[in-house]
Amino acid sequence: MLVRQWLPLAVGLGPAWACDGCYGPQSADVVMTRLVRRMQPDALNATTGPRAPLEWGQLNFLHTTDTHGWLEGHVKEENYGADWGDFVAFSRRMKQKAQQYKVDLLLIDTGDLHDGNGLSDATPINGNVSNAIFERLDYDLLTIGNHELYISEIAYETFTNFSKVYGHRYVTSNVEIKDPVTGRFEYIGAKYRYFRTHHGLRIMAFGVLFDFTGNSNVSRITKAANLVKQPWFVDAVQFKAPIDLFLLVGHNPIDPRKSSSSTLGLVQRFIRDKRPGVPIQIFGGHSHIRDFKVYDNMSTGLESGRYCETLGWLSMSGIKSATYKGVMLPPAVPHPTRPAVVGNTTAKGTTPTSSASPSCDTPASLVYGRRYLDWNRRTFAYHAPGSQDSSYGRAVSAEILQDRRLLNLSALYGCAPQTYCQSCQPFGASGNIFSLSATALSAVVVNPSRADRGRLIIINTGSIRFDLVKGPFTYDDSFIVSPFTDAFQYLPDVPYSLASQTIGVLNSQVSLDKRRLKRRDFGFSPLVDLSMDTCRDPPIRHRPLVARAPAAARVLAPGRVIRRQASPLTPGYVTTDDFGTDGDDTSHRAIPAFRQPEYLQANASLPAAAVDLIFLDYVAADVLAALATVGGTYTTLDVLQYLSRTFTTNSYLPAYAKIAWQQNVPNCPVGESVGE
Repeated sequence: MLVRQWLPLAVGLGPAWACDGCYGPQSADVVMTRLVRRMQPDALNATTGPRAPLEWGQLNFLHTTDTHGWLEGHVKEENYGADWGDFVAFSRRMKQKAQQYKVDLLLIDTGDLHDGNGLSDATPINGNVSNAIFERLDYDLLTIGNHELYISEIAYETFTNFSKVYGHRYVTSNVEIKDPVTGRFEYIGAKYRYFRTHHGLRIMAFGVLFDFTGNSNVSRITKAANLVKQPWFVDAVQFKAPIDLFLLVGHNPIDPRKSSSSTLGLVQRFIRDKRPGVPIQIFGGHSHIRDFKVYDNMSTGLESGRYCETLGWLSMSGIKSATYKGVMLPPAVPHPTRPAVVGNTTAKGTTPTSSASPSCDTPASLVYGRRYLDWNRRTFAYHAPGSQDSSYGRAVSAEILQDRRLLNLSALYGCAPQTYCQSCQPFGASGNIFSLSATALSAVVVNPSRADRGRLIIINTGSIRFDLVKGPFTYDDSFIVSPFTDAFQYLPDVPYSLASQTIGVLNSQVSLDKRRLKRRDFGFSPLVDLSMDTCRDPPIRHRPLVARAPAAARVLAPGRVIRRQASPLTPGYVTTDDFGTDGDDTSHRAIPAFRQPEYLQANASLPAAAVDLIFLDYVAADVLAALATVGGTYTTLDVLQYLSRTFTTNSYLPAYAKIAWQQNVPNCPVGESVGE
């Protein structure tokens, strides 16, 4: 157990309601803590499960990415309710199965460990508690995310502690940090890792972050185009010892068609040029989607979602190796059957329907399988029977519960009267979370000394990063919905004729914003890429228990009837990737999604010729630039602090809940979830 250097935080918005159970106080004379239903002791399990066993190959992978602190599991979500203890137990059992099958299984993570959940964000240094829980899993290969680099203290925590836990397995090929003692830059993790698997495969691994520029000044990121020119990298690619497989892992989107920030293809092409006969397997992240990409007939990439909603599975066979001592096709289990061909949804023994895939010059006998697993106990129990009985897994779950209590994450602010979603309803609709944001901002973002002035308040919609479901709104929820701590600044007495045009200019211009709602912009975002077919990759939403539909009858022949129990599909991922539409381990139905703007404005204006134009410090430069386009002459010297720096984007919804959502406290009714 690591020593945690923190104390439970005071929320700073007045007392919060609490109770010892889920549905109200047990006694009037005790201090009570409200435990909202979680996969922690009384969590709900999924009602639908996997469609088929996994395909096991010569080399297999479990992949996580963009966990963002969701180690406790999801609030009010059956599909994604397992906690980290459940996953630890599952992964251990899968490792045992791999040994029984005489094949290899590697565990991979591609970064972004916090900013998104109270367990990771309610400590003075984000990740101080959640990292220690994350470390209970014995990963084989990990790399860094951009959320480990925004703030210097977190970057140093990653360098000093987290990277040391995993040693040479933590690979950061293009990320360095300034040594606070010597002042020289050194790699946060290993530059590369050359290793052998349990059964003898010889692997060279690199970890490549996308070309991130929002890091603090204590770290340095080498662009991928420059990385591949560095002598050490060229030497590692042309390593003298034999290489059976290159592993390229990165907090980095795998497909440049879907995200302009992707640089993994550039690195893949460099390696392929130097080593045309060696397979390259890629694992990405950052864009928060499920995806699989074919690069050539010996290179594929997998991306495995976000927020402990998805566990990625990849299997492959056909790797040529003089030192491999395992089996190619383990007996009595399904095997991967598909060559790396775009659109290849064919079964074993048939001809692929597409020949449009890129190909290297070397013929390949590689075959692949991929699956996106829903993160719940039902999934884990199906694919690894008995895994959830692990005493070690239960101990990790107990540790999470203890830490949640110490952090007071279940403190109750109020009862959300309805469900609000990011993209399932049009912008401006009553159930759209940005409509709620505008109402809350108008109500609570007010400087008492300037309350007689009109106000226009602008925030970036990317500061909201998840839905809010009808029911208890807790301290934990305040991080889940809006984890960032951007402060409110303003320009006083701006002519209304200028101020009123600002929002339109902001939403019409193209700006690089790491928290914009477009997936390519590197931050918390809705699940759907609205430039694509929104029925293919819908936003993941909360769901209550779903009752089975009445039995359906089908007459097959006179006098003979077969009855089947029909189970309705639940809302969730419906994924299309380079291998087709059969990657989701559990079938779901799609959820509508609507385009949302990049900025929203709350209007608290009185009839006046001038207003206070209020905005987040994070978007101040964009606001000034927008004003300049309509004739404003403001500079950073004109920008003032509107409220205390301690009142941030993480504060205004709790403040609003305390004045507007007190009905039914502390017995909050839980309503229908998004997508129902």
